[in-house]
Amino acid sequence: MRAHPLAEVAAVLADPTRAAMCMALIDGRAWTVGELGKMAGVTPPSATEQVTRLADAGFVETVRQGRHRYVRLADTRVAELIEQLNELATDPLPRPVGLRASRRAERLAFARTCYDHIAGHLGVALRTGMLTAGLIDTRSGLALTSRGHDVLDSLKIKLPGGRRPLLKECLDWTERREHLGGSLPAALLQHAVDNAWVERGPDRSIKLLDPHAFAVLGVEEL
Repeated sequence: MRAHPLAEVAAVLADPTRAAMCMALIDGRAWTVGELGKMAGVTPPSATEQVTRLADAGFVETVRQGRHRYVRLADTRVAELIEQLNELATDPLPRPVGLRASRRAERLAFARTCYDHIAGHLGVALRTGMLTAGLIDTRSGLALTSRGHDVLDSLKIKLPGGRRPLLKECLDWTERREHLGGSLPAALLQHAVDNAWVERGPDRSIKLLDPHAFAVLGVEEL
């Protein structure tokens, strides 16, 4: 995300259509411009205009593949900004209207993606479990312990490299407690998906397929 004056950043997200698009993209996957337009309820020309504004501001990047132009959030900092701003909203989760909406809200509150890591009740339980089991430590800043390294080795999860922090606190806007962000939680989500511990839904929700799988990470009850 490129540096911009605060007022310009606020102006980009002040538009309801652009804000809705960013909230959709926070699931970490790439969307076509057409899909974003339909989701936001705007015409194709308007969707293209709004995506261009987001791209110019550094919020999203676009990739053309074949006939389609795909859009995704520029990086994790953008995702974290969107999630944190959503926490400040007066009603972050849509107010349930009817049984279907109520069930969707419950799914998102239980487990959802926060860009590329786990949020909601499951995300908070993962942080608590890993802390209680001694896999992570907070006494000198959030860090992976030697026991944590051993567990990751047993799961054949390699520590991601790069400049992104391995672990960081991310305040959960439904639980009002921290879940884990960073490259390691992203690797844990991918491991959980690849090994059928969980399944990603189309609306950021995460379906728990194996309630006992997370026990190896210290999560006792879900």
